[in-house]
Amino acid sequence: MSTQKTVRQQADAIEQSSLRIDTDRAEQIVDALNTELANAYVLYHQLKKHHWVVEGAEFLPLHRFTEEAYEHAEEGADIIAERAQALGGVPVSGPANLERRATVEFEGEDVYDVRTMFENDLEMYGEIIESMRDSIELADNLGDYATGEILREILVTVEEDAHHFEHYLEDDTLVLEEATK
Repeated sequence: MSTQKTVRQQADAIEQSSLRIDTDRAEQIVDALNTELANAYVLYHQLKKHHWVVEGAEFLPLHRFTEEAYEHAEEGADIIAERAQALGGVPVSGPANLERRATVEFEGEDVYDVRTMFENDLEMYGEIIESMRDSIELADNLGDYATGEILREILVTVEEDAHHFEHYLEDDTLVLEEATK
């Protein structure tokens, strides 16, 4: 590991970028993007955990479904981080910083039944959807329509995934439960 430590940009600093958004507006937008980035990674880790621990008669489809969902969360996070950097900011990183910055809360390390896990996921999706809508409005109000559009595209996927979780939580199923004794 190199012993040379040259800081090129402080984590909380905004540099002028070629996108011609003044640093005051860019600072507000990067702040919102870093919140969305942190939320995406908290969701990613919760979905990844559920992917690892899901079991039961519907294991394989749920295992695949959660994999697709956490991949979507990670893809969105990457796009958000790249936009924050393009605006002259530094994307939030590191587990402690992501957890501190997030407005959603990881359910913890315990393993729950599938329905509880998915209810927890759906609740987090709802909070993220609301937060993203606020960030889109902020970006638009500050004249950064490109960031608003980028977040809208991510929001479509987030809402689709939330809707799929909602379907899994409906009470109609082909899996029969054993009659209680």
